[in-house]
Amino acid sequence: MNVHVSMSRAHETRLDRLAEVAVRVGLGLRPGQELVMTAPLEALGLARRITAEAYRAGASLVTTLYGDDAATLARFAHAPDDAFDRAAGWLYEGMASAYRNGAARLAIVGDDPSLLSGQDPDKVARANRARSRAYQPALELIATFATNWTIVSAATPAWARAVFPGLPEEEAVARLWDAIFAASRVDGEDPVAAWAAHNAALRRRTDRLNGRGYAALRFQGPGTDLTVGLADDHEWCGGASASRSGIICNANIPTEEVFTTPHRLRVEGRVAATKPLSYQGTLIEDIAVRFEDGRIVEATARRGADVLARVLDTDEGARRLGEVALVPASSPISASGLLFFNTLYDENAASHIALGQAYSKCFREGGQGLSEEDLAARGANRSLIHIDWMIGSAAVDVDGLTAEGGAEPVMRRGEWVD
Repeated sequence: MNVHVSMSRAHETRLDRLAEVAVRVGLGLRPGQELVMTAPLEALGLARRITAEAYRAGASLVTTLYGDDAATLARFAHAPDDAFDRAAGWLYEGMASAYRNGAARLAIVGDDPSLLSGQDPDKVARANRARSRAYQPALELIATFATNWTIVSAATPAWARAVFPGLPEEEAVARLWDAIFAASRVDGEDPVAAWAAHNAALRRRTDRLNGRGYAALRFQGPGTDLTVGLADDHEWCGGASASRSGIICNANIPTEEVFTTPHRLRVEGRVAATKPLSYQGTLIEDIAVRFEDGRIVEATARRGADVLARVLDTDEGARRLGEVALVPASSPISASGLLFFNTLYDENAASHIALGQAYSKCFREGGQGLSEEDLAARGANRSLIHIDWMIGSAAVDVDGLTAEGGAEPVMRRGEWVD
């Protein structure tokens, strides 16, 4: 009993530290600022801790919207066919209005990776497309860092069963929490200081890449020979950065990546995913695509191919890249040996690319003052979606290509070349 009580207290302590990191490091929440939070019902305990921490940090109001997997499945089981072309635009317009007026954004994620795997792919795609269109006003504000935002995770039973399928549910959830705490750097006595050191290390990496000024990156490995041209005047980012409101935030907890904006017309070659993509309840495995003139012209997947095809047809920008990111194969998340079936985690185990919307902050001086026309002229992509998927591993090399045509090693066998 004493051991159990001790373990329970340790868990509670780490939950409190995760809430502190979410508010103090992830959001950098300012006194008087509102917070809009979304969370699954199973994350109620963490959401309450974050709410309390936000108020301690001076939040004026915390509004939390909860999601329910059972309600989502009820829609697919009973809703009329035409319902899948609708989304709660009024809700997303309200969220966008909150962000325009300075509210911070926090998402707690813990999705069931296979929630919609047994549902009609056409209905899934239509529902996703309708939501993407309705969400666009809010997504644009997030993608342009108009306000401070962050994402953290909570261990839910369905997610834990996917990561640890051979364990009893209670043990699987405990193991997943341990992995979340470790990746989020809350195991130590001073997680805020640990994040400051980590952010400094990421800053050194982005400074080095910005100093080199590569025109493109080339990825080579099994099934991959891909050249990703970089946008004109691009800038590498990673770790803590300033929103357009001037607040320093860490958009992802955890994060191991440095990233920038590709040129939407200058991507050529083939690339094979090195991890599955979990997308809104559907698991898409063994993705392989070919780019011409920046656009995906061939795409296959061993599982979830129908969903992938419909994602690519969301709009014209869905077949082009909005982000390229570098992550060493020895990152803590990769070193855990776990496949999380969750993009927030798996993207920080491997270098990756993202289909869809570009981040305007990945331009010199944070893209401030650049209009949509300016961004497009520099090569930034525009889309209703932004979906990361992993292309790096210990078998993948990355070269930086100079404007003069030279090649310099950036990564060998998934690790940085210093």
